[in-house]
Amino acid sequence: QVQLVESGGGLVQPGGSLRLSCAASGSIFNRYTHTMGWYRQAPGKQRELVAIITTPGTTTYADSVKGRFTLSRNNAKNTWYLQMNSLRPEDTAVYYCYARRQTTGYENWGQGTQVTVSD
Repeated sequence: QVQLVESGGGLVQPGGSLRLSCAASGSIFNRYTHTMGWYRQAPGKQRELVAIITTPGTTTYADSVKGRFTLSRNNAKNTWYLQMNSLRPEDTAVYYCYARRQTTGYENWGQGTQVTVSD
């Protein structure tokens, strides 16, 4: 059983920065077994991919966040991060961390954390 616990998020002014963290626990979880990443859902919109890193280590970003957001991970801690810089009001959303087991396709989601970018 894999559990994901998010931290970070909050209110920030446009142009500011935030870092989200996601810690995974479980008997079978590491960078070789799971794809890890972040999704977000803004009010009235569908959940969308923000960034994801595959088991071989390839990272993909949504076009809207390229050059501003960085996904990284600490393999020893089974934790990954989303560093968000140059935040814009349109980045306002609930952010969810995500993991998918490669062999089974089973998905896990974090509880979600609110990010609000506003004056």
